[in-house]
Amino acid sequence: MNNTFPAGGFGAGFNPDNMWQFMEQLKSTFEKRPGSSRMGRGDVRAAVLALLAEKPMHGYQIIREIEERSNGSWKPSAGSVYPTLQLLADEGLISAEESNGRKTYALTEAGRHVVDGSDTAAPWATTGTDDKSAFGALPKAGMELAQAAAQVGRTGSPEQIREAVAVLDEARRRLYSILAQD
Repeated sequence: MNNTFPAGGFGAGFNPDNMWQFMEQLKSTFEKRPGSSRMGRGDVRAAVLALLAEKPMHGYQIIREIEERSNGSWKPSAGSVYPTLQLLADEGLISAEESNGRKTYALTEAGRHVVDGSDTAAPWATTGTDDKSAFGALPKAGMELAQAAAQVGRTGSPEQIREAVAVLDEARRRLYSILAQD
């Protein structure tokens, strides 16, 4: 099969190899939405304080815990966690103890007072921890659908491509109908 779809078929004249580029663009669009892996500075601070209220940890443990508790929807970078740890230490809210070449951070009394006085939920609790209803499930499903469409476009017959277009058109209409519901 050649690299373009037949005239009148799905994406007439469209190179199916460009589907991967489109999928990356789609993924980046979802990553910019609320509830995605991108969280604000205050969220990193709140997460670090919440975790250290449970037990002392080193930076890498904090990153792993946040990722695990958010079911993978949020993984802060070392470039956001370590400066936050330094800032919290400068504010006297945490202390660091070096052991085996690693700094382990723990709340100070002042830090514990701040955590105990806060009634906000841990940031990972707001990223959607239910796998089926989590916002993170939508881009994954979209990517899988796009991959299936690309496969049909690469290897399908003209009739299979027309049938796939009809399925995708129906899926699009049904998605919009979800938004139209009260």
